[in-house]
Amino acid sequence: MGFQCGLVGLPNAGKSTIFNAITSLSVEASSYPFCTIDPHNGIVPLEDPRLDFIFKNMGSAKKVSTTLEFMDIAGLVKGASHGEGLGNQFLSHIGHVDAIAHVIRCFEDQNVSHPYETLDPVRDAKDVTLELILKDMELIDRRLSKTRTAAKTGDAVLKKNMNALDHLYNQVANENEIRSLNLSDTQHELVREMNLLTAKPVILIANVDENHLHNSPHVRALTEYGASINAPCLPFCGKAQAEIAELDQSDQLEFLNAMGLEETALQKIVRSGYEILHLITFFTANQNETHAWTIPKGTPVLKAAAKVHTDFETNFIKAEVVKVTDLKMHGSMKTLHDHGLITVHGKDYVVEDGDLLLFRVR
Repeated sequence: MGFQCGLVGLPNAGKSTIFNAITSLSVEASSYPFCTIDPHNGIVPLEDPRLDFIFKNMGSAKKVSTTLEFMDIAGLVKGASHGEGLGNQFLSHIGHVDAIAHVIRCFEDQNVSHPYETLDPVRDAKDVTLELILKDMELIDRRLSKTRTAAKTGDAVLKKNMNALDHLYNQVANENEIRSLNLSDTQHELVREMNLLTAKPVILIANVDENHLHNSPHVRALTEYGASINAPCLPFCGKAQAEIAELDQSDQLEFLNAMGLEETALQKIVRSGYEILHLITFFTANQNETHAWTIPKGTPVLKAAAKVHTDFETNFIKAEVVKVTDLKMHGSMKTLHDHGLITVHGKDYVVEDGDLLLFRVR
């Protein structure tokens, strides 16, 4: 699995339409609030030309892509943290995703209702963020209350946790997202245990119409806001992308180019998701299978080996590392051997994006 991304936003922002574009699944998309009552999940393979090249070069019997899971969740309304709309149900659904893709309406359409009378993407983004902050405050306060009671025993660890939670609560109460804070090691662990929502990386998806795909004041304003909170903003037309997703893959590029685009909605979100989560891809290959794997940037080769098989970590001897760029340039593994371009590393080697790893085990 690559990562799990939850699509969130106000009702009728276009989440289900964009979900269709990403997964090519036929999820109902309606112009009425709360059309999506239960979360829809779509697992899609990550397209990677490097995987295709290795697969053909190695002559493997099959290839396995890394996959990405997207969750389309019901529209969030003001007051959701206190149970308004589908509030608590919504917030529980996004608790375990790795990243949040916030779909924000940047198109005018009188036939599609909007929670407010005016269109203001930055206001909408802030409203959703505030609901996430309020939910985090509730979770922290609940944990703090229990810890404060338990710390009366004099336990030093509990007292340390109590102080860390108290400081964290005050920061969030001032409407600071957790991911913007400099956390102590204790706070990092507590945030991880509580699975707090504003600790998750965010991508802003500006859903525009075809006429404003390349020039929209709403997108410009949202991009500036995204920069202020360290969240990339991706403008694209969900409706058009959903239609393109229904075409044969061979026809998709033609339609994308006609719109002045070079890639699909999925590719944009995936690339941004990998960047904000600091993920990379490495490959393994033999006659039976070429496989792509997703790991955090900075992962030592021993942990990468465990990703492939637990026995590989236990019985690890060394790893032969091939750079895919070298393989493309020279054409074969034999040529790389002859030129000394296959390097051998021990357990302390840090895997780099695009490495083809050949593990040697006992």
